Amino acid sequence: MSANSPGNVRQEAVHRIQSATASVDAGSSSAFEICGRLGYATKGLVYLVVGGLAAAAAWGASGQTTGSEGAIQTLGQQPFGYILLWVVAIGLAAYSIWRLVEAFYNGENYSSHTSTLKRVGYVVSAVIYGALAWKAAPFSASSPQSGSGGDSKQSAAAWVMSLTGGEWIVAAVGATIIGYGLYLIYKGATDKFTDKYNSAQMSETEQKVARYSGRIGLPARGVTFGVIGVFVIIAAMSLDPNKIKGTGEALDVLASQPYGMWVLLAVALGLACYGIFCFVQARYRSFAT
Repeated sequence: MSANSPGNVRQEAVHRIQSATASVDAGSSSAFEICGRLGYATKGLVYLVVGGLAAAAAWGASGQTTGSEGAIQTLGQQPFGYILLWVVAIGLAAYSIWRLVEAFYNGENYSSHTSTLKRVGYVVSAVIYGALAWKAAPFSASSPQSGSGGDSKQSAAAWVMSLTGGEWIVAAVGATIIGYGLYLIYKGATDKFTDKYNSAQMSETEQKVARYSGRIGLPARGVTFGVIGVFVIIAAMSLDPNKIKGTGEALDVLASQPYGMWVLLAVALGLACYGIFCFVQARYRSFAT
């Protein structure tokens, strides 16, 4: 068969198409990995600020108990705050994109049942961090520099409660949040997060930092989710969406307990550790799409 025969021409065409497709897939995978790493790094910065402010408040210094939005507002008030807000907005938008990639491409090859649950969780995460990215952007009407913007959590809950049986939907959301908080505590306590790392690239010290930041940070975040979930259920049962609270109010509740200063300090340091955990994810996490 000659080199220019129809069979050879077809085989060469198929080979070129396959090579081109592989190149596109590799390029897309690389782009999505960049989104993931940038997103985790930005998320780590936000949680370091959240934990640092709460720890300062517990210690009696000039700090405050706040959540992600308050942390972003604090960053916006710093020198070069305008630039910091752009960095945070782009980073959180990248994280939102990565979560959508996980949701729709099943990059980590979960079983079908587990995949469905995780996909839904990833979509929810993408929406939350996408909205947070929009609020951080200096051009947004709800940007920390604009001084405006309402509380979307209460507004959304009020709309759901206006539906038939809406209070049960909100209560189910609260129970799900509590369940996720318990899962984070379990995940941290059992080192379920370490299998995501490229351990071969890590020194012994880096592996220890990765392990202990997850062991401390994940349960601390799980505790705050648990308190937030309780608030959501209370709001549903009382038909009062204004009782839905965020991370800052959850930290206030912890501070109001016996030995509250020490409880708040422990959780605050844990949230700062979660920020370090996110930095470790940004550097050493294995991204498969």
